[in-house]
Amino acid sequence: MPTLSLGDAARAGEPPSAVSMATPRRLGTATRGAAPALLAYLAVRVVGLLLLTAWAQAAGKSVVTLLGHSWDAVWYVEMAEHGYDGGYTHRANPWQSNLAFFPLYPLLMRTVAAVTPLDAMAAGLVLAWLASLLAAWGLFAVGTLLRDRRTGVLLAVAWGVVPHAVVESMAYTEGLFTALAAWSLYAVLTRRWLAAGVLCLAAGLTRPTAAALVPPVVLAALVAGWRRRDGWRPWACVLLAPAGWLGYLAWVGARVGRPDGWFHIQRAGWNSSWDGGQWTVTYAMRVLGRASPLDLYVVSLVLLVAVALFVLTILDRQPWQLLLYSGLVLAMSLGAAGYYWAKARFLLPAFPLLLPVAAGLARTRAPRMVVVVATLALVSGYFGGYLLLVWNHSP
Repeated sequence: MPTLSLGDAARAGEPPSAVSMATPRRLGTATRGAAPALLAYLAVRVVGLLLLTAWAQAAGKSVVTLLGHSWDAVWYVEMAEHGYDGGYTHRANPWQSNLAFFPLYPLLMRTVAAVTPLDAMAAGLVLAWLASLLAAWGLFAVGTLLRDRRTGVLLAVAWGVVPHAVVESMAYTEGLFTALAAWSLYAVLTRRWLAAGVLCLAAGLTRPTAAALVPPVVLAALVAGWRRRDGWRPWACVLLAPAGWLGYLAWVGARVGRPDGWFHIQRAGWNSSWDGGQWTVTYAMRVLGRASPLDLYVVSLVLLVAVALFVLTILDRQPWQLLLYSGLVLAMSLGAAGYYWAKARFLLPAFPLLLPVAAGLARTRAPRMVVVVATLALVSGYFGGYLLLVWNHSP
């Protein structure tokens, strides 16, 4: 398993808190190391946001409202302001409970709104934008560790130009979860077990997708502990990593009075359950067998490409921790019944799938690479506008 020295970590743009006690000098070194990735990621996201802003103005809509108070973002803002429901019902939607949403993001929104002049919606947007930058930084660090700095930069860029990248700029949890997952897996690959455990715990309080992150983190720590490497720290990671995800599920179960309370809410209130992929395949065949909205075609293409990319990651012999993580995220998206139009969004945290794309771009000459990235940024920007201004379901 690869490890980095302090100097290597600084060159990879690793935050100083992950390698030593933070000092202004080390923070500056780390920031400069990650600057190309962060600036490139910001550039492609700004393209998308400018296109969305122009489209929204032409349609007489507020781009801030579209990003901060649409679909799931409405639920997060309401949770930040009023907290959790007492049971299976919600005052605005009696058949749905906000207990389906994990607590870390709305709690951070409430905290920021309490200590700043921002309201909950603005706090949610600021947090989402910062989290997406941290996610891009984490992707850069992983790509640099496994390949080289150029691949690391392009991994962050590739994540910023996927079709549903607009969600990274919305008051949604995908950016925060991806940041926590990327840095947790980076900590695993560099054998920083306490950091891996704490970050995984936080991810478990952010999204149910943590069910895909906990196994590789825990298994890697168990292997290190069994081999008597790194002392007691791997065993601490084993205890910390699943605590957030399991703790929230247990809390919901106690709140509603049944052990499977969260899963029951998902199934009965949100019409979401696991069937191993049968519903997804049936729905995809229906989409592709008749005229369908653009979003459903794009989601179908993303799912197919994601499966192909997963095969490529196996052929590329990615570290098993990344393979297990991205494979589980892919299985969760394909295997869940319901919300076909959101399945591509559910794959946003599966960043290791983009490593073959980033590595391929890294081998391309700069002019051609710029043309490809610019084209993808424009297509992603258009599709982001389509999702928020044309499509009539959640992105």
